This record gives sequence, structure tokens and C-alpha cells, in this order.
Amino acid sequence: MTITARETTKKELYRTIDEMERELADVARKIHEHPEIAFRELYAVDLLADAADKAGFTVERNLGGLETAFQATLAGDREGPVVVFLAEYDALPDIGHACGHNLIAAGALGAAIATAAALDPIPGELRLVGTPAEEEGGGKVILAREGVFDDAGAVIMFHPANRNQLWKYAMASNVVEMEFLGKAAHSASAPEHGINALDATILTFNNINALRQHVKQDVRIHGVIQSGGSAPNIVPDYSSALFYVRSLDDEYCAQVVEKVQRCAEGAAMATGATLEFHDRGGYRTLKTNHHLTDAFEANMAALGVKFGANAPLDDIGSTDLGDVSHIVPCIHPYVAIGDTTIDYHSPEFARAACSPEGYRAMLLAAKAMGATAVDYFLDSGLRNRVEEEFRA
Repeated sequence: MTITARETTKKELYRTIDEMERELADVARKIHEHPEIAFRELYAVDLLADAADKAGFTVERNLGGLETAFQATLAGDREGPVVVFLAEYDALPDIGHACGHNLIAAGALGAAIATAAALDPIPGELRLVGTPAEEEGGGKVILAREGVFDDAGAVIMFHPANRNQLWKYAMASNVVEMEFLGKAAHSASAPEHGINALDATILTFNNINALRQHVKQDVRIHGVIQSGGSAPNIVPDYSSALFYVRSLDDEYCAQVVEKVQRCAEGAAMATGATLEFHDRGGYRTLKTNHHLTDAFEANMAALGVKFGANAPLDDIGSTDLGDVSHIVPCIHPYVAIGDTTIDYHSPEFARAACSPEGYRAMLLAAKAMGATAVDYFLDSGLRNRVEEEFRA
């Protein structure tokens, strides 16, 4: 297909998304109004899967054994590359969609439907994969382990942000839980008979604070006390804490987890408590495919959106897309839904995720993601460059 014909295809894609504007905003709004945390996203899955089914996709529920994962597939009349759009839709406890996953979900839906309409018939296979539990639990990690992405050529998604950014690093992240078992006693009349499990937890926090001086600068260790006792006059016989351990290096992250475990073991020894340490695993670092990102940038530029100088180490966190990116080429660009004063995981970000500016950003991202998929399907040179970079 000539470049001119490809641009005509993209214009058809843009027209379809413009026609879906109200429908996609409605999907984003409904998911925002029904926030569901990890692995409980039943409302969002029904909404998205039903819309994909109505658009002619073949929908598979319970993907990878996960009740709130699905895959919607549309194949052309001949074999060809496989492109996957990813939808996230889990919310955060207490503050809802303060990471904008409602916009990710609706944008991916729009990109999938519009790309299918513009490329009819698809020169390969197009998929919309709904992935639960990005914030906690790692739906994509589980789906990757189940082989969902093994035959994909490109995986495309976007993330709402407080500024436009083509790509940035994401840290490896391990979830560790520690439980301390002590012995209850009267805190006033017989404290010497007790073993204070809460003291062991507090000492663990202090040990980790000392550890921070002796790890690499990119390491992040942050935790909360989940249980610390029931009353001041009872020596706590049980206490637990949950920590996230992060690093820009997968192997070093595992080493830091071992150091954190030793911090907990020392606290247990000092207090006489018994430690049960659980490494729950986590997410790998993110590998961005820059040739695919360049295509996304060019398509955003054609839509009038410019990206400034990239700052790949600013505001970095972790994502379960990291595990997928070690299997198949992926992109994860950031599109602004507000200004730099709104922070991720804040009430202000949640409000922006259900605002006219948020919906406009979602529609632009859907267009650029769809256009990038068109480029990938129709440009064998791009496919080769993407694959060569990934293999390198």
C-alpha cells in the first residue's frame, strides 16, 4: 500500500473514532463511576467485552483463568502480523480511578474498533486484551505466563499523565509481606511474659531506614503496617507489614529483597518474635520499543500533538506491562489529561480522568494508537525494525 493510501486509511480511522466520541466518553465515565479494585473488575469487563462483541470481534472471557480478563479478536482473510491493544480498568482503593485506567480502557476499545473498520479486511489479526489488576496483583504477568502474548508482533497502550511523554523507564517491583508472631500478655502487670510482635515490625522499618544509605540511588522501599495489635494493654502477639521493593535493575531488585528479609530477621531475633517472610513476586522492568514509539510520535504530530524533550527518569513507577515487554515489542506513551500540578494516585488526578480534557486526550491517544497499528500492519520495513530492535 502506498503512503498516500495508508494516510487515507488513517483518515478513515480518525473519522470512526470521531463518530464514537460520545460512546467512548460514556464508557470511560461509566467505568470511572464504578471503580473496581484488582481482580474484581466485573462491571468494566462486561462493558468492554459487550462493546467489542457488538463491533464484530470474537470475545473470549476468563482469559488465562482470570475472571476479569478477556480477549476480543478479529482476524483477516489471510495470515499476517498480530497487533494487540491493551485495556486496563482496575481502580485504586479509596480514591478510585486516580491513575486514569478508565481512559486507558475506553481508548483501547476505540483504537481496536476503529482500526478494524479502517483496515477491513485486516491483513493479519487484531486483538483487544483486557487486563485486570495492574495496580496490585499483575494481571498481565499472569496472562504472559499463560502464553497470551507469545505470538504477538506488537503490543500497544497509552497511559494518562500530567504531561506528554513518549516513554520512560519503569522499575522492577517486588511485593514482600512479613508476619511476626509473638506472645500476648498484660502490658502493665506482666509485660515480661510477652513477646511484642509490633516491636518487631517497627524495628524492621528502622532497619530498612538504615539500609537506605547502602543501596543504589534508584532503589525504592516503601511499606505499611497492616496489623499492629488490638489494644494498648495487650502485648501484640501478631503484627504484619507489606512492602514494595523497586529498582531499575531486575537482578538488583532481587538482591534488595534479600537485604529487606535480613532486616526483618534481625528484628525478629532482637524481640524473640517468629518471622514468616513472603516474597509475592512482582513486575519486571519495562523495555520500550523505540521504533514503535517513533511511529506513535509521528502519528501524534500529524494530529497536532507535539512531544518535548523526554525525561525517562522523571516520575517513574512500575507496571505489569514490564513482563510483557520482555516477550514482545511494547509501547507505553503518556498523554496529558491535565497540567503538571496533578499527581498520579491523587484526588485531582481522579477528577481529571473524568473531565472533558481527559476525554480529549483519550480520543487523541486512540487515534494515534490506531494509526500506529496501521503503520505496523502495512509497513514491512517498520515491522523489521521493531523486531530487530527487540531481538537486539
